[in-house]
Amino acid sequence: MTPVVGKKIFVGQLIAGQQLHDIFLVSRKTLAETKTGKPYLALGLMDKTGEIEARLWENAHQFAAQAEEGSFVLVQAIAKPFRDQLQLGISSLQRVAEDTVQLGDYMPTSARPPAEMAAELDAVIAGIGNPAIQALIQAIFQGETLARFQRAPAAKKMHHAYIGGLIEHTLSIVGMAEKTAAHYPLLDRDLLIAGALLHDIAKIEEFDFARPPFGYTDRGRLVGHLVLGVEMVRKAAESVAELTTDQVDQLMHIILSHHGQFAYGSPVLPMTPEAILLHHLDDMDAKMNFMEGLRAKMAGTGQQWSDYQRHLERYLYLRAGGNEDESADSREEVQEREAPPQPEPTPPSRSSKVVPQRQQTLF
Repeated sequence: MTPVVGKKIFVGQLIAGQQLHDIFLVSRKTLAETKTGKPYLALGLMDKTGEIEARLWENAHQFAAQAEEGSFVLVQAIAKPFRDQLQLGISSLQRVAEDTVQLGDYMPTSARPPAEMAAELDAVIAGIGNPAIQALIQAIFQGETLARFQRAPAAKKMHHAYIGGLIEHTLSIVGMAEKTAAHYPLLDRDLLIAGALLHDIAKIEEFDFARPPFGYTDRGRLVGHLVLGVEMVRKAAESVAELTTDQVDQLMHIILSHHGQFAYGSPVLPMTPEAILLHHLDDMDAKMNFMEGLRAKMAGTGQQWSDYQRHLERYLYLRAGGNEDESADSREEVQEREAPPQPEPTPPSRSSKVVPQRQQTLF
């Protein structure tokens, strides 16, 4: 029997200057060239605590075949700050067999306890006052669908991209929806809560999350979670005689419109108070989670500027979550030594017309 090797150090524990000899999962791989034509290997390495950028500058072609996306690699590296984020400088790596690792060490997971979120979900469903809408939600959130909903990520990469991320993201939106419904009397509270619960339900079909790195299923790419979600609601609604056609249509409208714009994949724009609000709550929660993840990766302490975030078209000024263990001078020295100079991204001018692109959304 092949011995199983546990991890010794996780991404979330890395500090600047730390040398390591440990196993990581390859989440991304690019064989690139410097401005002088020298090949180097750019990798994303991950475990259950997060993902880190890594670079291998010597013998890139030799090591490239060992580091395929989705494979496990044993790396010899040192953690160094680069642009206020830690990066691994790899001196060597070799592929290791999947049956020699504990897969649970490489599955990023929500910080919230699963039992706590399951109990909160039960309470939310029990608190829906409209009997027909409650019956619809109960018909959907059961069995295998419920089990997969509690395990699925909310996104492939940008936000809540970990096991349990979908239910965490959904409950966060529900919490904000509850407070907002109490503030604006024009909102149909039960319809809004149901829309919050259902807006991303079909991500259990869109994503393949049996093992990292998470990817899309064929159905997810061909159809997408908006249309798949509408299909789930329509099918479940057939078993709830008390539901009106208008209630079903409004719930489907919330799902179809929650990306907010045609450019982001919504076939219709939000046209009801509940749909408009849900779109903004969804967008807000996704961006807050993304920024929290970005903040946690920053080295040092205090307020810092992030790299230019292309999908948001801006820099972000965040309070770093790391430890201040190197001076600014030493960080500059590491930047010069570890990577070829890169041109600073140029944000679009205020006078230029920005055409929104699909990838800008965090949904």
